[in-house]
Amino acid sequence: MVLFKVSELYNNTKTGKMENIMAENDKAGDNKQQDITKFLIMTIASIIIMFVVFAGVNYVVMENLITQKLSTINTSQEELAGDESSEDEIQKGIIVDLGDFILNLCDESQKKYLKVNVAIEVTKKDTDFAETEPEKGGGHGGHGAAPAPVDPLEAIQKEMNQYKPAIRDAVITNLSSKTSTELATAAGKELAKEQITNDINSILGGEREVLRVSFGQFIIQ
Repeated sequence: MVLFKVSELYNNTKTGKMENIMAENDKAGDNKQQDITKFLIMTIASIIIMFVVFAGVNYVVMENLITQKLSTINTSQEELAGDESSEDEIQKGIIVDLGDFILNLCDESQKKYLKVNVAIEVTKKDTDFAETEPEKGGGHGGHGAAPAPVDPLEAIQKEMNQYKPAIRDAVITNLSSKTSTELATAAGKELAKEQITNDINSILGGEREVLRVSFGQFIIQ
């Protein structure tokens, strides 16, 4: 009887310890689950905060880039408009007709000649169209006839006439050094115009500047 009570007491004690261990395990499991839940919440919150910050920074950067790009485009358009207006002003020069040219080309296989009309456009001077007071005539009491006003364009043509022999020689030298094949293409003609422009500018010596060279009649035979 005593042995039975001792055995029963032992079993009850053992059962109580097992229940305590299981309770502690359950509590530890709950704490671990809570820790995992807290970790997940903090991780998700951190990701959301990082995403919001990244989106905000990206928005600011993109807005600045777009603003700079628009500013650059506006500046480029203004500069382009300014350049176009400047070119329009510069291109309003004075036409000087150099006349017709008939010359041999530099073809070796077959003799070719070129007939072309050449004109150049040169810059204006500030004094070209300046108004001048007519000189008082001489004679008794200063009542002589006043000289007729000088036509500015006619004066410019007379000024350019002194350069014409050298200019025509430069044109002949340049074109006669070309072959018919070279002058048959648009690129060949543009190259000849550019070279003639440089040659004539050297002749004018800065007095005026050639804006463009134009070919009128252009026949290769």
